Amino acid sequence: MQKLNLSQSLQQKLSPQQIQFIKLLQVPTAELETRIKEELELNPTLEEGGDEEPETQAEEAEDDSRDSENENENESENEADSNPDDEIDIKDYLRDDDYASYKTHIDSSDDEEDDREMPIATSSSLHESLTTQLGFLGLNDKQLAIGKQLIGSIEGDGYIRRDIDSIVNDLAFSQGIDTNAEEVESILKKIQTFDPAGIAARSLQECLLLQLDRMDDGQDVDVIVGKRIISECYEEFTKKHYPKILKKLDLDDEDYIKDAIELIVRLNPKPGGETMSGMVKNQYVIPDFILTNNNGKIEIALNSRNAPELRVSRSYNEMFQAYDKSDKKDKKLKEAVSFVKQKLDAARWFIDAIKQRQQTLLRTMRAIVEFQYDYFLDGDETKLKPMILKDIAGMINMDISTVSRVASSKTVQTDFGTFPLKYFFSEGISTDSGEEASSREVKQIIKDFIATEDKSKPYSDDRLEELLNEKGYNIARRTVAKYREQLNIPVARLRKGI
Repeated sequence: MQKLNLSQSLQQKLSPQQIQFIKLLQVPTAELETRIKEELELNPTLEEGGDEEPETQAEEAEDDSRDSENENENESENEADSNPDDEIDIKDYLRDDDYASYKTHIDSSDDEEDDREMPIATSSSLHESLTTQLGFLGLNDKQLAIGKQLIGSIEGDGYIRRDIDSIVNDLAFSQGIDTNAEEVESILKKIQTFDPAGIAARSLQECLLLQLDRMDDGQDVDVIVGKRIISECYEEFTKKHYPKILKKLDLDDEDYIKDAIELIVRLNPKPGGETMSGMVKNQYVIPDFILTNNNGKIEIALNSRNAPELRVSRSYNEMFQAYDKSDKKDKKLKEAVSFVKQKLDAARWFIDAIKQRQQTLLRTMRAIVEFQYDYFLDGDETKLKPMILKDIAGMINMDISTVSRVASSKTVQTDFGTFPLKYFFSEGISTDSGEEASSREVKQIIKDFIATEDKSKPYSDDRLEELLNEKGYNIARRTVAKYREQLNIPVARLRKGI
C-alpha cells in the first residue's frame, strides 16, 4: 500500500557566489594570477585596471539599496530570467563603474575542500640528461633500445627497483627485442657510470659503492676503508655497531674507520634528487603576506599580487544603449543582451569575491600576529604560544573552516624567514607553573638537547623525558618520541658517533 507523506526540513546550501569565494580563498598567491587570467579569458566583460572615475556617494548608496532589493527578490528574479518574454532592466547596466556588492561572505561549517595539488618538480630532465649521455656511448640500435628501457625504469630518487628479468620481459613483449639478463646488466653497468654519481643503483649499498668507486684512485685510504665497510660490513654500518666493524675488518683502533665513515655519510643517498632539487631551487615561494618590524611595531602588508585591479568593461554600454533605443522585439539582440547580462553578473561576483578574499586574508593574518606578537618581534620559537584554528576563528568571528582554508595554503615573509601560516598553529603542553607551552617550543628544546649531547652516549627518549620534566614540561616519553620523529631525528642508537 502506497502512502504519501509530507515532511518539512531546513537545509543550508552554498550559493554560487559563496562557492566561488571558497575556491578563491584557498588559492595561494602563486596561483591567483593564473586564476584571474582564466577568468579574463572566459569573461569578455571583465577587464584589468582600476575604475577611471570613482563612484559618488549617491551611486554607492544606490548600489547598497539595489543590493538589498536583489537579496530580497532573488527568487522572483530567477523566475523572471527564465522567461524569455520578460524585459531586462537595463538601468542597472548603463552606469560605467557600477558593480553590485553581492554578498560573498561565508561562515559555513562545511569542511569539504577541493583537493588541490601543489606544483612539484618532475624528474623528466633527469631522464633527458641520462638519455643524452647514453647517446655518447656509440651503441647499436638494440643496445640503445635496452639503455632507453633502463633509463625509463629509473625512479625519481635515481634508483632502479624493477629486477633485470622483468626488464628483459618488458623488452620482449613491448618492443620485440630478444635479449638476456647478462646483456641488460652490461648496459646497466655503463649507465651507472653516468652523472650524477650513484645513478641507476638497485639498492642503497650499491649506490654508495658506485659513488666511492668514482673517488677511488688506489691511494686514498679513507675511500679504500669506506668501500670495505660498505661491501663487507653494511648491516653493521646501518646499525652503527662500530666495534663489530672493527672486529670484522680486523682493526684495533676506531681512528682507522672514523674518517672513512665521515666520508660515507657525506655521500648522496638519493642521486636522482640532485637534478630534481636543481629544479626546485628555481621554484621560488611567493609570500601572501609581508611582515616588517618597525621599531617594535609589526606592520602587515598583503602581497600586491593578491590585490589586482579589475573592473567591469565599459564597452557593453553601446549594446545596452542600442537595446534601450530599439523596439525590444529583435530576438537576436535580446539574446545577446541576455548573454552579456549573465557575463556582467559573473564579472561583478568575481570582483567582489577577490575583495572579500583580501579582507579575509588580512583579518586572519592580523589575528595571528596579535596572538603571537612576542614571537614576531624576534622570531624566537620558544615564544610561540599554543594556538589552534578555533582561537583565530573566535578572534575574527569566522568559522574554523574559513581559517583553515587560509592557513593551509598561505605563507608569510618575515625578517627571519618565510613560513607557512600553519607553522604558527600548535597544540599546548602543560607546565609545572600551570601555564601551557607550545609544542613547537618543546620541539625546539628537544633539538637543543640533541645538538649538545655526547654523541658517544646520545640521549634516549626516556632521558629526554627526564630532562624536559626537570625544565618543568609535563610530557610523556611517547610524546617525546612523536616529536623526535616529526623533527626527523633518529633514535639514540642511530645517532651514536665514534
